[in-house]
Amino acid sequence: MSGALEGVRVLELARYQAGPRGGMILSDLGAEVIKIEKPGGEETRKSPPLVRGQSVYFSVYNRGKKSLCLDMRAARGKELFTALVKTADVVLQNFRPGVMDKMGFGYDRLRELKRDIILCSVSGFGQYGPYRDRPAFDPLGQAMSGLMALTGKPVGQPLGTASSIVDRYTSLHATIGMLAALHHRDRTGEGQEIDVCLMDSGLTMVEIPTSYYLATGEEGGEGGRPPYRAKDGHVVISASGREMGSRLLRIATGNPDATADTGAFTGRMALDDSPRKSVEAWCLEHTVEEIVAALVEADIPVAPVKTIPQVARDPHLWEREMLVKMEDPVAGEMYLPGATIKMSKTPGRVGLVPTPGQHTDELLSRLLGYDRATLQELRASKVIA
Repeated sequence: MSGALEGVRVLELARYQAGPRGGMILSDLGAEVIKIEKPGGEETRKSPPLVRGQSVYFSVYNRGKKSLCLDMRAARGKELFTALVKTADVVLQNFRPGVMDKMGFGYDRLRELKRDIILCSVSGFGQYGPYRDRPAFDPLGQAMSGLMALTGKPVGQPLGTASSIVDRYTSLHATIGMLAALHHRDRTGEGQEIDVCLMDSGLTMVEIPTSYYLATGEEGGEGGRPPYRAKDGHVVISASGREMGSRLLRIATGNPDATADTGAFTGRMALDDSPRKSVEAWCLEHTVEEIVAALVEADIPVAPVKTIPQVARDPHLWEREMLVKMEDPVAGEMYLPGATIKMSKTPGRVGLVPTPGQHTDELLSRLLGYDRATLQELRASKVIA
């Protein structure tokens, strides 16, 4: 068995990142993920950045899937999707709430087609609540959850992350939900609907300060974690607890009797705290390499703040196959992220990036028994592509 989810089939009606990334993880774990695209392919196939005409954005989140181009607006297209649902275990979608119902494939209809089907719905604000009908992308999740305000502290103004961190969290929640629903189905024979959204995921990243505020009426609990400046870059130091903090302070000050309070170097102190000032002054006198060597020797958690070129050359990531080289049908040679979940018995796979509709004929022949004449007729009528 190549993957733990071998034999599980997912129909993916998802675009951009939060939905497709969940499908990607299931594919890595061995599931057959069928990406239903409009004729010509999903719009993010053209999203920058591009490598020799291939979208890195699309490639990263859709590798390993099978592409089936289908006109879901056509009556024949709806009939074909209806037949596919009967062969599937999971339908993954990230349209706005209500769109699946308008298409004729809300959860109640899907359940009529296949009693134990699982529907995973990914959205900006969830399938219910005052904001349910609003469109959303990752920055809105960061803003509405309070994460953006915290990220800017104590430096000053709110700051959004460069990467779509809320999208990624949401994809993980979708994946966990689908795996739990599959387990429940295997025990009971029941399917169910899963509802995950960007705002909920954003809240999980500010859960400590939010809970603290509701209990006390005060802001606190977590704050900014600015790095330390070195001679030639920046480092992050996480000296947690009195004993570790005291070791750090002794190195920074040269005073063998120096002690630090519990939590002095957890990153939640004010920028003008004297212990931090001492470490800041010491760091400014040393290079990143010198600081990392000294603190690793002292068993104090430390890391250089790396640039993307430095990360891309990191031998640790290459040894763990977190970066892999593969042949792409459009770009030729490309580098994509590897599987983040390492399993000893069922390692799974990192598959190739499909071209639009690459697997249409193979899937319809294998799953629905369509012959060549039927496929040609569907293609001529532009139902499939």
